[in-house]
Amino acid sequence: MRFEPRTQVPLWLNVAAPLAALALSFLFCALLILWAGAPVFAAYGALLKGAFGSVFALSETLTRAAPLIFTGLAAAVAFRAKLWNIGGEGQLYAGALAVTYFGTGLITLPPVLMIPLLFFVGAVAGGLLLLLPVFLKLHLKVDEVVTTLLLNFVVLLFANYLLFGPWKDPLAMGWPQAAPIIDEGVLAPLIPRTRLHAGLIWALVFAVAAWAFIRYSKWGFEIRAVGNNPEAARFAGIPLGATVLRTALLSGGLAGMAGVCELAGLKGYLTLDISPGFGYTGIAVAMLAGLHPLGVIASAIFVAAIYNGADAMSRAMSISNYLADVLTATALLLVLASVLFVRYRPRWG
Repeated sequence: MRFEPRTQVPLWLNVAAPLAALALSFLFCALLILWAGAPVFAAYGALLKGAFGSVFALSETLTRAAPLIFTGLAAAVAFRAKLWNIGGEGQLYAGALAVTYFGTGLITLPPVLMIPLLFFVGAVAGGLLLLLPVFLKLHLKVDEVVTTLLLNFVVLLFANYLLFGPWKDPLAMGWPQAAPIIDEGVLAPLIPRTRLHAGLIWALVFAVAAWAFIRYSKWGFEIRAVGNNPEAARFAGIPLGATVLRTALLSGGLAGMAGVCELAGLKGYLTLDISPGFGYTGIAVAMLAGLHPLGVIASAIFVAAIYNGADAMSRAMSISNYLADVLTATALLLVLASVLFVRYRPRWG
């Protein structure tokens, strides 16, 4: 069997290939459920009910999807330019640190100004954190996968120092947490008596804005050109260094806004556990979406539903909730494999 490039990809194949990959991933995990001694349909029913079965379940899924949209967009934008940003977790915490510094009383503005300010400073902090790996990549040829990954631990250790030291809230009864965000900086709830907040609206707006930027702007075209063929882009007069720099600021800024979303919308104050790995999960979200900013929305909701539903399934069926990790990883691998059959036609002979 050999593969030859498709000259034209039909629309039905673009839609059917990832759907078939997701179906196969659920089929594979059904074998694991059977191995655990639980009925498959009842287990998946519990998963679906835990993710979408009530207003509360739906709100929890969307609450978890909001930061994943931001970190998924951060990875998608960076990967479009072949900038392998693995530091979304550190950039998320950098945004949270900036929100804590500016949003706990240093500046007091009406909510209509305070909340955009917090998103701005969070984006700036996340973007600036990515500048060092980009500098090392452009001038010293240092692999950004290593530098962005290691910076995650640097930022977490710095946050740990602040929370056990100068930023520790004296009213927290000894717990390592910072002072709370002032009321003017708190994101409003969307559904009463749930944790769903306006951060979801911000995430959706930035997803549409990122799509429009990549699709229609001159800088977006340069990002796509550099990602597709750097040498051809250089020959066409596109500045590679400036394009990678702009991509880094945009990608880091989006990840930093995930920290704003969690801190100002959900937690209310900085702790070391504001993120259960949203920065890393955002990479899977971006890959499942095929690096498409609008696809990131559906991908983030899918991943959030799997994790929330797996918790409910674990309680109802006594199945390990680590099945969510297996399901997400299997879906990612199979979706990536499906891309091969979308772009290439198998030939036997």
